[in-house]
Amino acid sequence: MCAIFGILGEYNNKEARYALGRLAHRGPDFCGIEERGDLFFAHQRLSITDTHHRSHQPLKHEKILLSFNGEIYNHKALREELDFNFQTQSDSEIIIAAYLKWGDDFLSHLRGMFAIALLDGKRLLLARDRLGKKPLFFMQDAKAFYFASEIKALTPFLQHKELNIDAMCSFLSYLAPTAPHTFYKGIEKLAPSEMLIFEDGTVKRKKYYDILDTKPNQIYSKEQALKLLEEELEASIAMRLESDVDMAALLSGGIDSATISYYAKRFGKKIPTYTLGFENFGKYDERDNAAATAKLLGVQNSAIELSRNGYIDTIDAVFATLDEPLNDPAAIPLYHLFSKIKADGYRVVLSGEGNDELFLGYRQYFEYLEMEKAKAVFHKNWFKKYLRSNFSMNREWEWYKRAFEGEVVFRTSSEKFTDMQKNLLLKKNVRDGEGFLYLKALRDRFETSDHTDESIWFSYADLMHFQAEHFLAKLDRVSMAHSIESRTPFLDHKFVERVFSIAPHLRYESAKPKGLFKELMQNKLPSEILARKKKGFSNPYGEYLYSSGRVDLITEVNKKTGMFKEDELAYYIKRAEKGRFKQHVWGLYALSHWIDKELL
Repeated sequence: MCAIFGILGEYNNKEARYALGRLAHRGPDFCGIEERGDLFFAHQRLSITDTHHRSHQPLKHEKILLSFNGEIYNHKALREELDFNFQTQSDSEIIIAAYLKWGDDFLSHLRGMFAIALLDGKRLLLARDRLGKKPLFFMQDAKAFYFASEIKALTPFLQHKELNIDAMCSFLSYLAPTAPHTFYKGIEKLAPSEMLIFEDGTVKRKKYYDILDTKPNQIYSKEQALKLLEEELEASIAMRLESDVDMAALLSGGIDSATISYYAKRFGKKIPTYTLGFENFGKYDERDNAAATAKLLGVQNSAIELSRNGYIDTIDAVFATLDEPLNDPAAIPLYHLFSKIKADGYRVVLSGEGNDELFLGYRQYFEYLEMEKAKAVFHKNWFKKYLRSNFSMNREWEWYKRAFEGEVVFRTSSEKFTDMQKNLLLKKNVRDGEGFLYLKALRDRFETSDHTDESIWFSYADLMHFQAEHFLAKLDRVSMAHSIESRTPFLDHKFVERVFSIAPHLRYESAKPKGLFKELMQNKLPSEILARKKKGFSNPYGEYLYSSGRVDLITEVNKKTGMFKEDELAYYIKRAEKGRFKQHVWGLYALSHWIDKELL
């Protein structure tokens, strides 16, 4: 893993080096800079593949410069088919060779995670990997075009910091700003599967890939589906076990992390695992389940305990790491977990993101499938009028309202504040349906694809936003804050394509979350693991937020901004203390914290 950074146009050398230095945590091993009058092209390196100095970046070949963050797992196979005089054993040089052979289409030949900046003369190409594992941000002003792996390297070039209302509204709706928005007006991010060309002062963006291009219903046989899924999963995990440095894995009590540990051991890799628990909060604790899993699989497991003070005292550091509001309180315990992993000397970590979205691992997916049937109910207009006259804050009210009005019911698993709730809370008018506009491009692509099963929409929407801009954003920032590369085998695009190619009903016909995947692992993982109830990375953030008094920041900031209606804000804060709307309030706290630090 690394950091990429660059400026095309006028710049101040001191300011450019300061901005680059803000990314040093992503690549502490070497800082490379290519500099000339109208160009500052740089790279901070975390050495993982071919750690020799010959692979330092930016890489140069004739008029081409490359700064690359990520891993290309098929680089050895590509090396065999590329006619190029290689000078290194790195996967980075493969990118230049592939570009010379295939032009911009070289991206379709890469299997891995990446953020790429490739300068060919005066033409700059930026690209983010298919599923958004690696971030890439950019901005343009009258003087120059800037790009970076994290927002913190771009904010020094803003004339002034201004809130992007679209980012805030999509954050309230979906836990994280939807692409291309960031909270800083003027700074944007590439979406997953997106490339950008900057040439002659003009920016052009386009999608170079879409999971939905996978032909649906290629496989109807469950037996064949399981066989092909297993082959792709094995290939994905095997690729991600290759490293020139030591690696570890995260382990909960669930099936996903257990699967990774199972295959790692099967492939002859003794990978230690790490788990976190909470002092005096057994209901959130995964340590016993993780220890049981480790014992059943015969792998080493280390557990750390996070105290109330440890959690609270880290909030500011974690929020600074994230750069902008992200409504995921699990970022704080994850930060502590990676701190321990770094202290033990590991530079690569395997993690189980993505499998819930691929195999319908959330119970609510099945509730949404049932809700789709409400669209065909008799006397729909009567129900529609009744609901409009009897508003409720319950999510079921919103679901039925959408179903009876013929709207898209599912709007990612990350949906939190509905438009009705935002309209009641904000001192601005929020029209019903406004929040869906942030997902409309995704829905349009689904509706024009060959896929028709709504469960595919569930997976697609969640992969493109809930995973890419929420879970993967958290994983990238928190792991890279500790100079650790995170690898996510379930999000290999070949594995994802295989899932999208099978008949969708195979994923939900059992009416059990992750039913098909559990069948795949039935003769591999012990039944105790397969039958264990899903717990997730839960944590006592609500209890800590109130007991520490930090929740008061929300009302303090609101007194200065007047952004929210006082009575409605008080309603949420009061209800969250009793257990309802907890994540709503955490999101308001994260937002208030950012406003306090950046705008006030």
